[in-house]
Amino acid sequence: MRPTPRPLTLALIMAFVSSASAQTVVSDTPQEPAASRTSAAPKAPVEGLSPIIVTANPLGLDSDSLTVPASVLQGERLTLQSRGTLGELLQNEPGVHADTFGGGASRPVIRGQTAPRVKVLSDGSEIVDASGVSPDHVVTADTMLARRVEILRGPSALLYGGGAIGGVVNVLDNKIPTEIPENGLSGSAELQGSTAARERAGAVGLTVGEGNVAVHVEGARRRADDYRVPDWTDSRVANSNADSTTGSVGLSFIGSRGYLGAAYTYREDDYGLPGHSHEYEDCHPHGSSLHCGGHDHDHEHDHEHDHDHEGHAATAHLRSDRLDVRGELLDPFAGFSSLKFRGGYTDYRHDERDDGELGTTFTNRGYDGRLELRHKPLGGWDGVIGLQTSRYDFASFGGSEDFIPKTRTDSTGIFLLESYEWNDLRFELGARHEWQTVDPDSATLSKYDGNATSLSAGTTWSFTPGYAASLSVSRSQRMPNVQELFAKGVHFATLTYERGNPDLGKETARTIDLGLRKTDGDLRFSINAFLSRIDGYIYGKTLDQYEDFRLIEYTQGDASFAGLEAEVSYRVSPHVSVSVFGDYVRGKLRDGGGDLPRIPAARVGVRSNLDWDRWSGFVEYTQVLRQNRIASYEEATSGYGMLGAGVSYSGTMAGTDYLLYLKGSNLLNKLAYNHASFISRAAPIQGRSVMAGVRVEF
Repeated sequence: MRPTPRPLTLALIMAFVSSASAQTVVSDTPQEPAASRTSAAPKAPVEGLSPIIVTANPLGLDSDSLTVPASVLQGERLTLQSRGTLGELLQNEPGVHADTFGGGASRPVIRGQTAPRVKVLSDGSEIVDASGVSPDHVVTADTMLARRVEILRGPSALLYGGGAIGGVVNVLDNKIPTEIPENGLSGSAELQGSTAARERAGAVGLTVGEGNVAVHVEGARRRADDYRVPDWTDSRVANSNADSTTGSVGLSFIGSRGYLGAAYTYREDDYGLPGHSHEYEDCHPHGSSLHCGGHDHDHEHDHEHDHDHEGHAATAHLRSDRLDVRGELLDPFAGFSSLKFRGGYTDYRHDERDDGELGTTFTNRGYDGRLELRHKPLGGWDGVIGLQTSRYDFASFGGSEDFIPKTRTDSTGIFLLESYEWNDLRFELGARHEWQTVDPDSATLSKYDGNATSLSAGTTWSFTPGYAASLSVSRSQRMPNVQELFAKGVHFATLTYERGNPDLGKETARTIDLGLRKTDGDLRFSINAFLSRIDGYIYGKTLDQYEDFRLIEYTQGDASFAGLEAEVSYRVSPHVSVSVFGDYVRGKLRDGGGDLPRIPAARVGVRSNLDWDRWSGFVEYTQVLRQNRIASYEEATSGYGMLGAGVSYSGTMAGTDYLLYLKGSNLLNKLAYNHASFISRAAPIQGRSVMAGVRVEF
């Protein structure tokens, strides 16, 4: 019998009720350090920055103590990097790129991996949508309402399951209050606009509280037209527009030993689908060959598209209704210091429309729950045990893209993370075992039933003040998802006919990660190298191609991913610093199987930061190299350079902190293509754009 979280959930609620008589606040996540928030105080150079706590690690360790690399975006930095989609927001972080799909959707790519090997969380709970099925589906995490975004790479991410074999992105928000606001009221508001897509966006949040009760309401709206690109036939990329609305209301009961809260979130999106075409609607496979239009074909062809989509509007409309429940209780039982609970239920629907006519509909309904119980130090070991369970009902119906059968996926996992410190060394051990069933609603398809075990070990050696070396190794497993098992049919977003394989086994990845970092003084650096050898790697193998349309079949082969991420910075003066950064990843099939598709190109860049009193600014140039290590039927992508610059000013007016900012991207107005995108040729990278905005906090 599989474990169930219900007794622990009941204990959490009962214990909280008995402790809610005091108003002392205990937050489940650390507050942002003052230096990272919008502040009127003049900026002064410091010798060292306060460590940043990474809450996606159950032990709540700071970023300098982790055995694997982690990035945290918050405060002014998060505001200045703000973009409409999650992948674009994170694409400049070391080792992170974006799987872009026009202006409406993009997914994060971590070390060459994206969904289903990169998991996106909402404060530790899974985000439920259809972005794992296709890149044209939005990741339903609102970037303007996020107060913090954490990125975990490598072995420690395995505590979130096989779907995190590539990494974890944890988006934290304020929808469920964890403290009573000072003076009973706090809030923020932001407005911004940019030129390339004539984008207009705004967000507002307000928290009120008294006694043991706090209420939070928030909302965001973003509208953008088709965006401009240079040297492009149509000047703008057709169907790259986006319109998004998000709203949330949350309520918390906060006591001396913890809190318990819930929130309802509504999201609705309308956005275009660049490159969407029904030209190949009659294509179908004959064995391993593709048959289109009742005629044979060869592979030597010269087929060009003129990008003239006038009068053809391919759009997507989605609606997501989500209920979140979160809580934390200190000292819940003898021998344990804290108990955390995260849970969510989502009702998601995505409609695709062609010239206004309803086509295929995708739905995903289900829940996810996660419990973490932290024990008190035992023999010098500090650790967390946990349980996670989920159930999702996924379906696609109507239209011509009904290529995945209705299925129910059940998953349960138990995990353990332990840490031990001895002199200048810190050791970390982790383990997770999970069970998964994928049950199709079909008389001809059999249910998938499997289990997987993941293990990790790591150490950090602070061999001298300000320096740390790290080593981590892991053996992690991932089971196939519904698309890889049961897909059968045309998928217009990626211009493919997909064929699943119900006989797929699980992937097993063995990964080693080496790191060296210096965090104090004028000279600082962070360097990480990694190698991952994956047995039974599941990928869509192209069997045949007709013009731009491909026949792919999900198959398995042994693969390897190797790469490097590095950043070196030097403070030239109290107000000026310069840095050099870059990353590289190589993904290939072993034993002469060739390169894997859509692996991001290597890049290197230089940046200068300036801070003077309440002013700050930056100038940055990034060179993306040519990507010619390509898979069969894939095209090489030329390199390009991106110039960006920005300036901001922080101040106070009538007791309210504010931040004014101006930022430019692709200032050289280069025509460039993102190799990691499925529709790179149909939707180039956005041309020159200038963004201006203001954010206030009170």
